[in-house]
This record gives sequence, structure tokens and C-alpha cells, in this order.
Amino acid sequence: MNPQTFSALAEPNRLDIIDLLLEGPLPVGEIAKKLELNQPQTSKHLRVLCEAGLVDVQAIANRRIYRLRPEPLQELDKWLESYRQLWEARMDRLDDYLNVLQGKKPLN
Repeated sequence: MNPQTFSALAEPNRLDIIDLLLEGPLPVGEIAKKLELNQPQTSKHLRVLCEAGLVDVQAIANRRIYRLRPEPLQELDKWLESYRQLWEARMDRLDDYLNVLQGKKPLN
């Protein structure tokens, strides 16, 4: 798991950019407009996301079109899966315990 991914996603505006790019590629100006940020600030956030490998940029004339890269998010999901399994197992045990307390299930 790349720690730079966590650092890039730790900023709320960058998370908002990721959410926007889930819908499809966008130019920097449109991202700025939708998030009500100024363009230099948006460009700075996009640069951080690019450096972390979360987004790609394509230059078309004088426009920069940004798109989400799925690989880092898939890597993050894979890393989180082990924690997801841990919590699901704990929730299953809690559910069993609550059923015992409510008399719906005998104590093993």
C-alpha cells in the first residue's frame, strides 16, 4: 500500500475531486467550477493526486483533462479487505452473542 495515496486522500477537496472524477474525465476549469475552488488551488490539488498516481492528465491544446486511475483505488480496496473480514467476523460473533442474550439461540 502506497502511503502517498493516504496522504493525497487526506485532504477533503482532493476527496471531492476523486468523487467528481468517478463520473468521468473533466478539465481543470470544470472541476474548479463544480467544487467552487479557484483554478490555481484546484491545479495544486490535482498535481498532488497525479503525483500519488490517483489521476492521469491528458493535454488537449491548452486544456488539461483529468481522469481517475482505478489501480491505486483497487490496491486500497485490497488492503482494506483484510480489515473488512476482521470486522465482519467480529460482527458475526456479536450477532450470535445478542441472540443468546435475547434467548433466540442457546449458549454453545
